[in-house]
Amino acid sequence: MLNKIFIMGRLTRDPELRRTQTGTPVASFSLAVERDYKDKSTGERTTDFIDVVAWRATAEFVSRYFTKGRMAVVEGRLQIRDWTDKEGGKRRSAEVIADNVYFGDSKRDGDNSYSTGYRQGGGYSASAPSADPLGGYAPPPADGDQFSELSTDDGDLPF
Repeated sequence: MLNKIFIMGRLTRDPELRRTQTGTPVASFSLAVERDYKDKSTGERTTDFIDVVAWRATAEFVSRYFTKGRMAVVEGRLQIRDWTDKEGGKRRSAEVIADNVYFGDSKRDGDNSYSTGYRQGGGYSASAPSADPLGGYAPPPADGDQFSELSTDDGDLPF
């Protein structure tokens, strides 16, 4: 079975970070996501407001770096919850459980900080960092300089 979802939209409010009784971080937020098509009668796009829940390190990342109005790309899975309201009525809610959250817009001016888990692509993955030199996790240099000297020796290239 496959349950994979990608959504991109703007946060409708600041993420709310809470902790479970065991201390596990959980963040909830909502994204305003425009549909791809326009209404024929009005010519306007409809917007869906989608609830998102992030857990553990992803929750901390989202609560630290995202605020209301920021564009976010969320990769995760759709989850349907059945619950009972205060009047005893049966209700159903759909939400996205975030596996990865990425920046959907450019970094804000003056925000050049890095944290553990920050990837060059502008997102956070709860999985362990990889040592892949071709686009995987690359921690910032210890001296704080984000650039390093490249070797000019290309070796024995045939061209």
